[in-house]
Amino acid sequence: MKALILAAGLGTRLKPLTDTKPKALVEICGRSLVEWQILRLYSYGFSDIVINVHHFGDMVEAAVKEFLEREEHPALNISFSEEFDLLRDTGGGIRHASSLLDDGEPFLVHNVDILSDMDVEEFYSSCCARMKEDKDILSCVLVTQRYSDRRLLFGKDMKLMGWENIKTHQVKSPFEEIVCLNGRDDAHTRLEGMELSPYAFGGVHVLSPRVFEIMANWEEKFSIVDFYLSNAASSTITGELLPDTTIIDVGRLENLPAAEEFIKNQLD
Repeated sequence: MKALILAAGLGTRLKPLTDTKPKALVEICGRSLVEWQILRLYSYGFSDIVINVHHFGDMVEAAVKEFLEREEHPALNISFSEEFDLLRDTGGGIRHASSLLDDGEPFLVHNVDILSDMDVEEFYSSCCARMKEDKDILSCVLVTQRYSDRRLLFGKDMKLMGWENIKTHQVKSPFEEIVCLNGRDDAHTRLEGMELSPYAFGGVHVLSPRVFEIMANWEEKFSIVDFYLSNAASSTITGELLPDTTIIDVGRLENLPAAEEFIKNQLD
């Protein structure tokens, strides 16, 4: 099973920690975020892991190589998708790593700053089974009920229908009845009146290898959320809500204490 750890971001929400090192090397309980992700994915059977790097990318590569020399993890293969020339955003980062990921099978994408107690292998297997049954499914996206100003909007069948920014009234959707609300002061109120369920993106998703064929026509840099929204009418992007799962976004300074406590509890 293949997985991509998205670790190329600038980590601006973790400043000043990321002034001198990348977000991936911020430490929680004595280990860097990228180490925790590698160990967790490997424990669930992901032996082929790709890490994309940009901001202080050489530091990430050196730290991972030192980690592999320090600890023995048989059958673990780690490669790097380097974006030193251009930070390609989440969608462009996936596209750029296609040669390392595309073996004709679905693959997992995991943000480096997301900690959770979810069974990643079960999530992956469930998504793969659904993709096998329904060839229209392009991606299965983990979503959460945490508050966010920027929300993905799903229909009753948990198919992605749109996106909104509550503060700016920006609305994105391939469907006219939703996108026509873009920029209106009452957009949020009107969206609440529709049969749509709002969720925050959970930073973990399983993608069909079909994405690479579609992404080939896109520019080098683009958001995976924009890619999903653009294809939501022609393909199925489904949301996966795991209500009993703890998910912590470590990309914010104020969440670091909770991340420390979470890891400590996992180790006990």
